[in-house]
Amino acid sequence: MSEPIRIVLIDDHPLFREGVAYTLQAQPDMAVVAQGENLDDAARLAAECGPDVVLLDLNIPGGGIAAARAIATAHPAIKVIMLTASVDEDDLAAAMQAGARGYILKGVAARELVGIVRSVWAGEGYVAPTLAASLLSGGARRAQPPADPLADLTPREREILDQVAAGLSNKEVAAQLHLSEKTVKHYMTIIMEKLGVRNRVEAALLARR
Repeated sequence: MSEPIRIVLIDDHPLFREGVAYTLQAQPDMAVVAQGENLDDAARLAAECGPDVVLLDLNIPGGGIAAARAIATAHPAIKVIMLTASVDEDDLAAAMQAGARGYILKGVAARELVGIVRSVWAGEGYVAPTLAASLLSGGARRAQPPADPLADLTPREREILDQVAAGLSNKEVAAQLHLSEKTVKHYMTIIMEKLGVRNRVEAALLARR
């Protein structure tokens, strides 16, 4: 049997956190290796435990966005997933820009949560469907894109966008394509302007669609 997915949980509500831990621990391919409740815990446990996945609440003391950014910067192999009650599109965009690979809304069914953790660990990205639909419809209203919104992209721009849509950070895209991170950021600015979207999350959603 392969090694289980090693998970760290960070949430400042112990009862909720323990419930999530119970759900994940019940899976034969998952192991909750540590739990914490704030930014400092998140950074420390990511370094000490070397997890595959960190599940983060957005509103922990010190800030979930800051925690996601710290982990993604110091440990790019760790998959960060936000587990939050926030349906604010700006929170979603900030989380993804900070390096999160998934954005799950609290209230998700246990079986669905388990499936999302597995898929993000395997390299896929995830955005709660209600937020994804809202972003896509909002982008369409603002920009009125052509039938194929990706048609104006150059092959290199499309290659970068495909990597971003797969959940990679700018740093990881740069490493994959042998570019500097600054160059990738410059490409993403051009891509977002061409697609008429506000951020990389909307660009990635258009690419997936």
